[in-house]
Amino acid sequence: MDTSLYAALGLGFVLGIRHAIDADHLAAVSTLVSQHRSLTRTCLLGTFWGLGHTVALLAAGVATIALRVNIPAGLERSLEQVVGCMLILLGAHVLVKLLAEWGLHTHGVANEERSHRHADARSEDAPRHAHAHLLRVGRRPFIVGVVHGMAGSAALMLLVAAALPSPLGAFLYILVFGIGSTLGMLLLSGLIGLPFALAAEWSSRGLALIQAIAGVISGGLGLTLLWSLS
Repeated sequence: MDTSLYAALGLGFVLGIRHAIDADHLAAVSTLVSQHRSLTRTCLLGTFWGLGHTVALLAAGVATIALRVNIPAGLERSLEQVVGCMLILLGAHVLVKLLAEWGLHTHGVANEERSHRHADARSEDAPRHAHAHLLRVGRRPFIVGVVHGMAGSAALMLLVAAALPSPLGAFLYILVFGIGSTLGMLLLSGLIGLPFALAAEWSSRGLALIQAIAGVISGGLGLTLLWSLS
């Protein structure tokens, strides 16, 4: 590979990390992370988001570069609208779940004891269900990553990749861009998850407040995105 391709790949990696901190990405991942109190799990969520994002970029790259299929502007607009709706649903899910959890707390200690017994039973079965549980945890952020990968500023990345002299170089650029965005989201999801983990240790009310803020921001950003596209 020549020097210009190395430079392009380096740029792609940096842009991938930068792409991970777009506002809609942060809002979506924050709502997902807010429902977990383990930093390890929150980092896994970010990783699955990045994997879904990269898969979508590679699929779009195959269509754009290898098959020479242009992505219609109308389709890109529709995907942006899907992202907006998804942000609203993610925020609403957090708020509804939060209200349901606080409703359960009002039923007293008996429910709390049953909850602890249920948690203990799950911990005993954890070794047998580890792989299935990992897939359940990663399924939603993977799908969210796929949707985000097909919309928004990723289109600019595909234009840059298409400008490279060879299809191989373009695919390498997309892959490196995806690796950068995955790494960026892994680190950011860990940082985002830190306040939730600390709040869970200090106060259940503090955790609920942060979760509510994350849900409201996600829903508000989704509404703003839909408004800007209308």
